[in-house]
Amino acid sequence: MKRCYLNSMAMLSALGDSPAQVCERLISGQPELTFTDQFSSSEVLPLGLYGGTLPEISFSDTKWQSRNNRFALAALQQIRSDIDAAVKRYGADRVGVVIGTSTSGIGDSEAFLSHRAQTGQLSDEYDYGLQEMGATAAFVAKQLNVNGPIFAISTACSSGSKALASARRLVRSGLCDAVIAGGVDTLCHLTVQGFSSLEAVSNQPCNPFSVNRNGINIGEAAALFLVTTEAQGVELVGVGESSDAHHISAPDPSGGGAVRCMSAALADAGIAAEQISYINLHGTATALNDQMEALAVAAVFGSSAQCSSTKPFTGHTLGAAGALEAAICWLALQEGFTPVHHWDGVYDPELPPINLVTETNTTEIPEYMLSNSFAFGGNNISLILRGLR
Repeated sequence: MKRCYLNSMAMLSALGDSPAQVCERLISGQPELTFTDQFSSSEVLPLGLYGGTLPEISFSDTKWQSRNNRFALAALQQIRSDIDAAVKRYGADRVGVVIGTSTSGIGDSEAFLSHRAQTGQLSDEYDYGLQEMGATAAFVAKQLNVNGPIFAISTACSSGSKALASARRLVRSGLCDAVIAGGVDTLCHLTVQGFSSLEAVSNQPCNPFSVNRNGINIGEAAALFLVTTEAQGVELVGVGESSDAHHISAPDPSGGGAVRCMSAALADAGIAAEQISYINLHGTATALNDQMEALAVAAVFGSSAQCSSTKPFTGHTLGAAGALEAAICWLALQEGFTPVHHWDGVYDPELPPINLVTETNTTEIPEYMLSNSFAFGGNNISLILRGLR
C-alpha cells in the first residue's frame, strides 16, 4: 500500500490562528475560552470562540457567505502556497477535497429563519445552500479551482478524522494525487442549545477525567491538511474505525467500540501499543464518555502511554474536533512536545488509571501519536500519526 503523508497543516481555533501561536499556548498550558451568552440566550457559558478577524469571501452568491466558509478560507490562506504548488504539479483533476462538518452554515441560516418566524416570510437573500453539509467542501474546491473528488463527511464528532481517513483512501487508491482534507465547524445556537438540552454542557471550563467533571464546552475550529504520498510533514500511518451503534447519543459503557478502533489503528500501522508515545483523548468531560474512554485506553495501553484531552484549550469543536486534534498531534510531532492535561488534578477514583500528562515534556522527541474521536451513534475512529526523523 502507498504511504500517506500530511504534508502541510493549517489551524484556526480559540487557541489561535497560526501553528506557532497554538504551539506557544499549548506549551504554556493556558486555555483560551470565552465566557459569553452569545449562543445561549441569557446563560453565560465558556465557549471556544475564535475572536480574530476572518477574511472576506469574494464570491457574490449568497450561498457562499457563511462563517464556516470564512473559517475554511482563513485556514487555506495559511498553506495556500503549498496547495497551489500541488495543483500545478498534479493538475486540478487530480486534487480532491474532503471536509468534515456538523454545522456547515447553519449559524448564518439561523438569522434568516428567525426573520421568517417573526414575519412569516423568508428574506430574498436567503439561500438554503448556506447550510448544506457539502457547502464548505464545494467552497474550498471553488476557491482552489480544483475538480477532483469533492465531498463532505458529517458523522458528528468524528467527521474531521473521517475526512483524513477518506483522503488517505483517495490517494492510496490512485483516484487522487493530493487531497485537501480536514474539518470546519463554527458556533451556532443549534449546537450550543442542543447540547444544553441534553444536559451535557458545563457552565465552567471543562474538567476531563476529574471526579468533578460535569460536561463539555462547545467550540469552533478549522483544521486543514494537504495530503499526498510525498514523504513530507507527518505520516498518517494508521486508521482504525468502528461503529457500535449502542445509543443515539451515549457511548457504549464497556468501551468495546473504542477498544476495537484503537486496536485496528495499531494493526493498520503495524506497531505495538507500547510504541505509542502520546494519546490525544476524545476527553469531553462528560460522565459517560470519560468513563468509557478510560476503560478502553487502560485495556489497550495500560498506564504506559501519556494522555491528555486538549478540549479544555479549544472547547469541543464537534465536526472539526478530529481534524483539530490531529493537527495538534501534527504540531507536537513536528515541534517535539506533549500537550499537558489541563484540569483540577482530582482523578475520578471510579475510573481505571491512565497516564495523564501533568507537565509538558519538550525533551523527548515522540515518534507515534494516536488521536481518538468518538461520535454520536457509536461512530468511532482512531488515527495514528508518525513523525519523520
